[in-house]
Amino acid sequence: MLLFEGFPPEKLEVLAGQMSLRSHPANQAILLQNDWGNAVYFILEGWVKIRTHDLEGREITLTILGPGEVFGEMAALDEAPRSTDVIALTATKVSCLSAQHFLAFLASDAQAGIRLAQLMSRRLRQINRRLQLREASSTARVADILLFLAESRGRVSRGGVEIPNLPHRELSSLSGLARETVTRVLSKLEQEELIRRDRTREVLCIPQMEALEKLIG
Repeated sequence: MLLFEGFPPEKLEVLAGQMSLRSHPANQAILLQNDWGNAVYFILEGWVKIRTHDLEGREITLTILGPGEVFGEMAALDEAPRSTDVIALTATKVSCLSAQHFLAFLASDAQAGIRLAQLMSRRLRQINRRLQLREASSTARVADILLFLAESRGRVSRGGVEIPNLPHRELSSLSGLARETVTRVLSKLEQEELIRRDRTREVLCIPQMEALEKLIG
């Protein structure tokens, strides 16, 4: 878990004893907007999306989280209802820690609070970067989403950096582009060998990150 890296085993054993495990199938809502923030969740397996809706009811995916990451912390911190939905993109396993125990953990170690602030700041910077590219070309916006996934969720392999081969509707929601546009851009990138899709393993491989970065300008 990213939040717990570097903490002594005895402290982590206490936390583990306070957690419960939950499993969710793909497409199931784990949390819903306006639910009360009485727990914090840590992803053990799978992928989730954090989403909201605009004034016209259209879905907006704010970010995608994977193994080792945390969600639900904001509502626990400010003791308020949740501001977004959390939906399982794949079969997902999470460990659940009560807000009371989570806040006690933060209060017990200043390093824990600093680590949480760093994770939240990184998430905010990623969202800000996407917002800054809203007027960029469709190719630049899709490339940015792929880089975002590679930088935060990627796994280095012999062929490059591998990321989950997400449904085009999720990439559409993340980038703010029509699904058809996303499909067209991905096909173009594949033809130019800037990406490779392995449909058997449901992964997308980026052979050279620098080549995608050049598309953003």
